[in-house]
Amino acid sequence: MSELPRISGRDCVKALTRVGFIMKRQHGSHMILRRDKPFVQLMVPDHEELDRGTLRAIIRQADLTVEQFVELL
Repeated sequence: MSELPRISGRDCVKALTRVGFIMKRQHGSHMILRRDKPFVQLMVPDHEELDRGTLRAIIRQADLTVEQFVELL
């Protein structure tokens, strides 16, 4: 298993936009992203550094592997 990178919430959003997610809105410190086909909605905290568990959950919900996500960065 690949090591998870230490990234910010905004860097995570930039990577996810490369696979079809768009930022729908922001509610406080949470950015809501959405992809229509197949439908997935994610919440990414706008923090300077995401916790590893949070990042791993976002990657899993986006139906990506850690290796695929690292390539998007």
